[in-house]
Amino acid sequence: MSALILNSKIQLMLVSDFDYHLPEHLIAQEPALQRDASRLLILDRASGQLHDSTFDRLPDFLTSGDALVMNNTRVFPARLIGRRVRSSKQGEEIEGARVEVFLVRQIEPLVWETLARPGRALPAGARLEFADELKAEVIERLEAGRRIIRFNADSDFDETIDRIGRTPLPPYIKRKEDARLDRERYQTVFASERGAIAAPTAGLHFTPALLDRIRQRGVETIEITLHVGYGTFQPVRVERVEDHRVESERYTISEDAARSINRALKEGRRIIAVGTTTTRALESACRQVTGNREQGTGDKILLPVTCHLSPVTCAETELFIYPGFEFRAASGLVTNFHLPRSSLLMLVAAFAGRESILKAYRHAVEREYRFYSYGDAMLIL
Repeated sequence: MSALILNSKIQLMLVSDFDYHLPEHLIAQEPALQRDASRLLILDRASGQLHDSTFDRLPDFLTSGDALVMNNTRVFPARLIGRRVRSSKQGEEIEGARVEVFLVRQIEPLVWETLARPGRALPAGARLEFADELKAEVIERLEAGRRIIRFNADSDFDETIDRIGRTPLPPYIKRKEDARLDRERYQTVFASERGAIAAPTAGLHFTPALLDRIRQRGVETIEITLHVGYGTFQPVRVERVEDHRVESERYTISEDAARSINRALKEGRRIIAVGTTTTRALESACRQVTGNREQGTGDKILLPVTCHLSPVTCAETELFIYPGFEFRAASGLVTNFHLPRSSLLMLVAAFAGRESILKAYRHAVEREYRFYSYGDAMLIL
């Protein structure tokens, strides 16, 4: 599937147009003591007005009939710490330097595209060991520190990774080692479908009790899946926004979920997307192509996208959303505060307007909101 860059209204948009000043102390290093104790900044798209609140009051800003769509992907511990293994002249195996491998994308069973450090020390043919029952070999060297690695596991690979892997926290969370709470807190309470290498962070603020209160207000909750991959957080290294390409990510929308979303769209009810990943999945599904006809262009109807036993049956999206984009499904958005010059900031700017978003971010900085993955949230309506 070719990259979908659906924007013909604005040309020559610069990545520098999406920059802002953020004091380093506002980058959250730890989650809030309670998930729904985070702050919540409300942005009204029509008026541009801002309102300061807290996340536990989110139900107050929703109405009966709204459909709240959440990403139920589950993060797996994709960071592996191991050693390079060399052979002595006598044929004995010698444990070498420490290596770190970050699982990015599964190519086939036991073969993964990875980010590896130190990259220069891992040529094709390098042998690695992560535990007694998990060994690997670099079979191809790619650019920017990437390696294709084939693993050799004595037991079930996923179970081994879940046991020895580490929580893949973003690099701006600067700790010597993972905190013991990260495995639980860097995971949404509705996470059920294993496959993400990063959390859909807007969902981290929800608790079971808060979801119950939301449903009691007559809000319908719907779960879909987008397995967050490198495409969500890859750096934008071009000068012009239009030149950026987003790596593909797998997503699933079940028939039941599609039916519920279609019904809400038909009845003119609000679709509130929890997070940019949910938004990308929804908007991608509106643009699924069957034969030579693009579905959803006129009546906004989603196609059901199913994922059976094999992950190749999932749909993939390379959808890049930036100002000028026409939203067909989402009419509201719950989102965290994103990095300057990132594709995620461009998505929220497309949804609410660049000037409105930058104004909201300045407001958040002035009032010392907490930013990024473990930070506070916005509700854009």
